Amino acid sequence: MAVKQKGGPMNALEIEIAIAALHNTGDYQVLRRLNLARDARLGRPGPSHAKIALCLDTETTGLNHKQDKVIELGIVAFEFDPVSGEIYRITDRYSGFEDPGFAIPPEVREITGISDDMVRGQAFDDAIVNALAEKSDLVIAHNAAFDRKFVETRFPSFVKLPWACTVCQIDWNAERLSSRTLEFLLYKTGSLTINAHRALDDAEGVLGLLLERLPVSGAPIFLELLKRAHEVTSRIYAVSAPFDKKDVLKERGYRWSDGTQGGSKAWWRDVPAHEEPEELAYLAREIYPRGNTSAVQVMRCDAYARFSVRE
Repeated sequence: MAVKQKGGPMNALEIEIAIAALHNTGDYQVLRRLNLARDARLGRPGPSHAKIALCLDTETTGLNHKQDKVIELGIVAFEFDPVSGEIYRITDRYSGFEDPGFAIPPEVREITGISDDMVRGQAFDDAIVNALAEKSDLVIAHNAAFDRKFVETRFPSFVKLPWACTVCQIDWNAERLSSRTLEFLLYKTGSLTINAHRALDDAEGVLGLLLERLPVSGAPIFLELLKRAHEVTSRIYAVSAPFDKKDVLKERGYRWSDGTQGGSKAWWRDVPAHEEPEELAYLAREIYPRGNTSAVQVMRCDAYARFSVRE
C-alpha cells in the first residue's frame, strides 16, 4: 500500500492524485494490478440475448498433450453481447489443481511456482467444469492452439464448443506491438499487470485484455476478436530457415518462437488462409536455398480456432 511521506496509508483519492501527478510529468507510467472485482465496466446484468463466454488458462507439466497433464485450470465466465461485443458481468469463476501422478518437472516448477505438494491428492471438480462448458457459447484462450488440446483431452465436453484465440486472431502487427505475451499486451493496452503463469490470474488477464481497446485503431479488442474468430488463418513456421535470413524474415513480419508455448522452434507468421500459397512461394523464393520448403510447417486455424498441422 502507498504510504504518505509523514507516515500512514494514503486513501484512494490521494493515490489517484499521486498517479495523475506522475503521469502529468510525462516521465512516468504507472502500472495497475488487474482487479476485475473493482472494474466499473463489469457488474451489469446482460439483456435476454446475452451469451456466455469462458476465458480459460491451463498450467501443464509440458507441451505434449498426449503425455503431459494439466496441473492447474483457471476459468472466468462472463456475459456478452454477440453483436456489439459489449461485456456485462462475470458470472462464475473456477480455479483448481490436479495431481498429474508424477513429479512436476523442475522447469515447470520454476516458471509457475506450482510444487508437488500443492497438487498432491488434488483433482479438478469435473461437475463444475462440465457445467461451465454446458452453459457456454465460446471459449477464449491466449494461445488456443496450446490450451485447447489439453482441455479437450481432459474434458471432452469442450470438444463441441467454438474457441477463439487472442494471440492469432487479433492483428497485433497492425497495432505496432512487438510482443504477443499476455503481460506485454495488458501493459500496452491498459497499463495493467498480473501475476502471470498462474491459471486463474492468466484467465482473468485475458478478460482484462478483452475489456480494452486496440492502441492504434482504437477498436474494442473483444469486438475485433469476435469478428476475426470467424476467419480462417494459417500459421506458417519457417523451420530451419537460414540464420542469415532472420532480418529478412523480421522485415516480412515473422516472429521468433522458442517452442515453449506450443508449436515449433522457428520464425512464424499468421496469414489469411487464402494467402498461404503466396507466402509459401515467397519462402521458396527468398528464404530457402534452391526453393526447398519441405521443413516449413503450417497450422490452420478455422472459424472455431481448431488448429491442425498441414499434411
